[in-house]
Amino acid sequence: MKLLHLPLFFLGAFLLVINGWAADSSRTEPHYISIGNSEQLHNYFRYSPDRPIVISGHRGGMLEGYPENCIESFEKTLSFMESFFEIDPRLTKDGVIVLMHDETIDRTTTGKGRVSDYTYAELQAFNLKDRNGNVTPYKIPTLKECIEWSRGKTILNLDIKDVPLEVMADFIEEVKPVNVMYTVHNPKQAQYYLDRDKQAMFSCWCKNKEEFDNYEKAGIPWKQVMAYVGPKMKPEQQPLYDALHRNGVMCMISVAPTHDRAESETVKVDGYKMEIKTKPDVIETDYPYLFKGLNLAK
Repeated sequence: MKLLHLPLFFLGAFLLVINGWAADSSRTEPHYISIGNSEQLHNYFRYSPDRPIVISGHRGGMLEGYPENCIESFEKTLSFMESFFEIDPRLTKDGVIVLMHDETIDRTTTGKGRVSDYTYAELQAFNLKDRNGNVTPYKIPTLKECIEWSRGKTILNLDIKDVPLEVMADFIEEVKPVNVMYTVHNPKQAQYYLDRDKQAMFSCWCKNKEEFDNYEKAGIPWKQVMAYVGPKMKPEQQPLYDALHRNGVMCMISVAPTHDRAESETVKVDGYKMEIKTKPDVIETDYPYLFKGLNLAK
């Protein structure tokens, strides 16, 4: 097409369309998970043999300029791919639940000392740092802020640190999120939350058949469980995986303590590809964005 032969009006319209396409091609749309009620949350984690592997952002995911346990990092991850996020609630001196993995703020902020020695207002004097120690403009968020941000966007998996069970349960009853699940290490913890909320969803530590049997005996409803089975799928644990799958439970592994620690992105990705071949249902990672473009089909 010769643009010089077009009337001026049509030439302007043509260029507007072309510019629009160019703008669209450079935009990155978020990949949101919209959960409207408890049943939808349970169904999201329902095992299906044909479902592609789901990626979870450990501590919310991270990359250069984007710290762990940070709302801006969650949003950045969702610009690359669909993901839900494991996050780490802790209590401040004045009883505010904030996100912080470590007992201290030394590694991840410009401050020093224990989270519990600061009020929430005092913590706001510090900035978060990324994995490489670079200072960012971002602040320590509260769990309430994270939940409000996450509605209609993703699922939050609460790996509760020093927050007492009753304090967390009281908080959840007040805020009433439908897109939140709890990491629990045993049936007793799960049962406490079930006594407070019959629809509670869990990421249960279930790394062997004995632990599976303990959840079974306790009557923890499998439709409300995703199982963390360890850092990798092990051939000798296949009976466990089969039992979980028969009950509709997805098996999650975490590469945070293994391949995520490799020095280069190339070596990390090679490790991820190796784990993908073992067909876990969920992979938890510090670096969800590195899974973009990998073949996650089973």
